[in-house]
Amino acid sequence: MKYEEKISIIIPVYNEEKWIKQTIENIKEQTYTNYEIILVDDGSTDKSKQIMLEYNEKNIKLICLEKNMGPAIARNEGVKIATGRYICFQDADDIWDKYKLEKQVDFMKKNNCAFSYTAFKYFNDNKLKKDKVVNIPLLLDYKTALKDTRILTASVMIDRDKLDNELLQMPNIPAEDVATWWKILKSGFLAYGLNEVLVYYHITSNRLTSNKFISAKNRWNIYRKVENLNIFQSLYYFSFYIFNAIKKRL
Repeated sequence: MKYEEKISIIIPVYNEEKWIKQTIENIKEQTYTNYEIILVDDGSTDKSKQIMLEYNEKNIKLICLEKNMGPAIARNEGVKIATGRYICFQDADDIWDKYKLEKQVDFMKKNNCAFSYTAFKYFNDNKLKKDKVVNIPLLLDYKTALKDTRILTASVMIDRDKLDNELLQMPNIPAEDVATWWKILKSGFLAYGLNEVLVYYHITSNRLTSNKFISAKNRWNIYRKVENLNIFQSLYYFSFYIFNAIKKRL
């Protein structure tokens, strides 16, 4: 199926009243203007929905789930109604460089690729941490990705003229995005890295402390239960995961 050159930006939102307006306004500053924003309210109980309803614009769509279903279901619902050739995923509290879409589309066309991602920086409470740059490899295949931690969901762009929607459907499990990128790579695609900082990843105390243990547990479960690796293979890749996770934070 051929899609128009539009970019569909899918944002799952759950209780993000503090950040969602900033995120939407940030996207509206993009130099690439042929896009649609698909907001998926995932059963928020704060004022997120009311804030999103203020955006009565043609290229902003709102889906409201009756109850909290998790980011995988929310993103999948967004993909179902997306009309663009390119799919991007943004989180409700992360920020993009204003040239992100323009540069990434150009990069994908020049490399004739289906899947790309970019380098990123950390920030905390709107203050960029300029020493926290995460660089990425120019090419990433399936086996290398099993060792890596650097495909940030907010940096990913997918070309649906080259990749079936079925591969984009995220499983409803913890670390659903990681499992999806691996599924795409395992099917034979490569992830092309645009090693330029185009995304700013919002870090909180939760993301830096307790969540690192949850992330490690989730990664192990994907090795064992999704990828069906044996214990020795899992330990091998997990050791690289831990090393790279620590290196990324230094």
